[in-house]
Amino acid sequence: MHDKPVALVTGANKGIGLQIAKDLAVHGFTALIGSRDLESGETAAASVNGDARAIQLDVTDQTSIAAAAERIQSELGRLDVLVNNAGISHACTSLPDTPVEEIARSGLLTVASLEEVHTVFETNVFGIIAVTQAMLPLLRQAPMARIVNVASSGGSLTLNSDPTNPHRAMFGTYSASKAAANAITVAFAAELESAGIKVNAACPGFTATSLNNFRGTRTVEQAAREPVRLALIGPDGPTGTFSNEDGPLPW
Repeated sequence: MHDKPVALVTGANKGIGLQIAKDLAVHGFTALIGSRDLESGETAAASVNGDARAIQLDVTDQTSIAAAAERIQSELGRLDVLVNNAGISHACTSLPDTPVEEIARSGLLTVASLEEVHTVFETNVFGIIAVTQAMLPLLRQAPMARIVNVASSGGSLTLNSDPTNPHRAMFGTYSASKAAANAITVAFAAELESAGIKVNAACPGFTATSLNNFRGTRTVEQAAREPVRLALIGPDGPTGTFSNEDGPLPW
């Protein structure tokens, strides 16, 4: 068995996922850079100061997920942390000059196509379930396994039920998928608590990434803080929580 703790971060070839992997490598982890395109993952892994390895992983492809789990088992024999970071805000990825507000409006459930909704949920919701299920046999063997789902306050039903919250005008496909991801966090946390596996959701804030055409106001270094903190919590740490670096967030 590999003698260092191992962390798998999905969607880690760039942005917040890559920064999370970099931070975990600094903390002594072997960081597995999950990437749909292996070459992009290898480039990202080379930028990490520490032990980082690229692994081909498409969270919407069951064959890819199974192959990744098998590789981790055969090459490392352990997995201590899973960070479900992969996510998309809309189905089309070629909108570099489109304002965030326009993208959000196109995702409103009164106008979004079912194909758009399926595509976003396939990554943001079903991808979390599929990857977590595939990695659970390894996580169950870890002494202190941790699962962190990268969430968004934009998916908070409480916040978006407040008429004074301006974001509720953009509560559509992406936000609904994040609300579903929060529910998944609670479900896994409740089931895995007896096994000592802690499952939490972390909101990175409005970060400048390709998800929003780099219009976010936070850096990836700031965004990675809460997911990394939750990945490193000890036996007395929480499970089934939703938070950012300022504290708990309402579901």
